Amino acid sequence: MEFVEQFFSYIIALGAAVMMPIIFTILGVCIGIKFSKALKSGLYVGVGFVGLGVITGLLTSSLGPVLNKVVEIYGLELNVFDMGWPAAASVAYNTSVGAFIIPVCLAVNLVLLVLGCTRTVNIDLWNYWHFAFIGAVVYFLTDSIAWGFFAAIICYIITLVLADLTAKKFQTFYDGMEGISIPQPFCQGFTPFAIVIGKALDLIPGFDKLNIDAEGMKKKFGLFGEPLFLGVIIGIAIGCLACRDWQELSDSIPAILGLGIKMGAVMELIPRITSLFIEGLKPISEATRELIAKKFGENKEFYIGMSPALVIGHPTTLIVSLLLIPVTLVLAVALPGNQFLPLASLAGMFYVFVMVLPYTKGNVVKSFIVGLVVMAIGLYFVTLMAENFTSAAAMVSAAHPDDAAVRVPEGFMAGSLDFASSPIAFLIYACMKYLFTWMGAVILTALAVALLVWNRIRINK
Repeated sequence: MEFVEQFFSYIIALGAAVMMPIIFTILGVCIGIKFSKALKSGLYVGVGFVGLGVITGLLTSSLGPVLNKVVEIYGLELNVFDMGWPAAASVAYNTSVGAFIIPVCLAVNLVLLVLGCTRTVNIDLWNYWHFAFIGAVVYFLTDSIAWGFFAAIICYIITLVLADLTAKKFQTFYDGMEGISIPQPFCQGFTPFAIVIGKALDLIPGFDKLNIDAEGMKKKFGLFGEPLFLGVIIGIAIGCLACRDWQELSDSIPAILGLGIKMGAVMELIPRITSLFIEGLKPISEATRELIAKKFGENKEFYIGMSPALVIGHPTTLIVSLLLIPVTLVLAVALPGNQFLPLASLAGMFYVFVMVLPYTKGNVVKSFIVGLVVMAIGLYFVTLMAENFTSAAAMVSAAHPDDAAVRVPEGFMAGSLDFASSPIAFLIYACMKYLFTWMGAVILTALAVALLVWNRIRINK
């Protein structure tokens, strides 16, 4: 068991940029692609993750100090500290649940594939930290590692079923994504909101006139509708908010303009970088479909479960995410009872909309309203889960005293937009906390079994 723990800890430590090229190369060779072509595909995916890390790092390093200054000027400090998703992932993987989450979830995936309860083969190993996260939180809630693994497995099952249900919509909306599904619970948790809110908005007379996608914005507003230009404008606006008076504003003009250009660069470069994912993914996807058709017939279909990073470069995602950053800060301060102020987590805002856009058809207004609702609700979820997440972070920090990223400042609790604001995470947490452990477990088990049976029937049809 110690060897297994060390082995998977070593794999996790490689990071997505190294892990995914290795997985893609092995997968490509196994499905009949030449080694050189499989290696090239894997390297494209790895380079994509490196580029995405550089750009999101630019976003965090540029916005972080400015937003901290805004917090200081306007006295916005709340008592749940935003650790950001990288620190949340580190905490999740370094708990007892996280140490074995990859082999446990892979085993569950294999069993469900054999039973015909899912079509998704989830190779997005890095994002298994989401399942480890809810497992760790429930572990510290119940003081039981068994209940921690139970919560992680329930989360995994729900996510696989949602990945199957949304795969066709995802593949139809995004170009070049044939044979791909998104088994990432943070993204999938917002799908029901997109469906319900989208249908509700359609009932409002005249709302159809606001059916503007990213291309429509460019045509309607010209330069002002370009993601690049919006990034520059919003960057400048946030920079201005960080100035106490006119004198400081005047002195800070070079820095403010620099921030605007950096935000514009983020908006322009992310789509270019995500195109590398598609280029690397295409040979694997095509070979997988050919192999399945040959072995099982044309009617049999499996999906490769991949990271949502593949498609976060969509123009609507970029526009709505950037608009929501300042709005979310206002919501955090204005909502009564909320104690979480998102700062480090804001770089992950793009991932909220990956599974929203296929159901809003890229409509900027609809997507923004969905984002507004889920962010308002999500802030409360983070606040309510903070106590047990803080316990997990404190344990990991004690075991790794030199790792400043997992250290929670004294007097604060720990929080993160991803994955603590997810409806799936909170559903599991609430059942285990507020419905007593056994009763909550029975309800969650019944839900998971019902979803699996329904999905199996749907697949067989």
